[in-house]
Amino acid sequence: MNITCMKASRGWTAVIPIRNGSKGVPGKNTRLLAGKALYEYTLDLALDAGAECAIISTDIPEVLNATHRDKRVRVLPRPAPLCGDEVQMAPVLEQALRIAGVTGPAVLLQATSPLRHSSDVQSALELLATGKYQLVMSVSMANSEILKWGKLDGERFIPLSSPEHCFSNRQSLPCVVKPNGAIYAVDSQMFLEKRTFACERIGVILMPPERSYDIDTYADFERCESLIRVRSAKK
Repeated sequence: MNITCMKASRGWTAVIPIRNGSKGVPGKNTRLLAGKALYEYTLDLALDAGAECAIISTDIPEVLNATHRDKRVRVLPRPAPLCGDEVQMAPVLEQALRIAGVTGPAVLLQATSPLRHSSDVQSALELLATGKYQLVMSVSMANSEILKWGKLDGERFIPLSSPEHCFSNRQSLPCVVKPNGAIYAVDSQMFLEKRTFACERIGVILMPPERSYDIDTYADFERCESLIRVRSAKK
């Protein structure tokens, strides 16, 4: 099986990690969502957004054996040590980039975020192309009251942020965002050197709540299915 993606300087690579195991929803990544397998929403989005190559990193037999009409799609077998519940995304992305010989921009697109738009991916790539950031990720708005929280060291309260935030009125707290897991854009060569998402210069694109759903439970499936049907009805 040829899994090499020949990269042009103008192109970018999508990496879509899907694995067989899922505690919350068994078979989640291939489970039908509004008539289509969950992972296919992300694959279609990557191709629509202009990916020169879309790599599916997986241990799912039916995906490994599937035939894709689009020649840009490459299915990469994921080794068992990278398929456990505790495995983080950094080594999964690293393995895919190395084996496929990817150079240039790469975007990690998790299949559990089926409602993102191609414009979200393109915005991330545009920000990455400025060279200001080592990583560009998607975020959504979060509750600012988390700035009032702290952690315990025995009986001692240690603020998570500035101590003054712990005693501020909610209205005076600064805006807070959280990663929504939908998009992580990196320069592949730089990522392969660092081997981690943790870096000093992180840029963000803000996604609205209706595009930031991350599927983890059956209830999440139902919410997303309802939103997809509403979106389809408006077209």
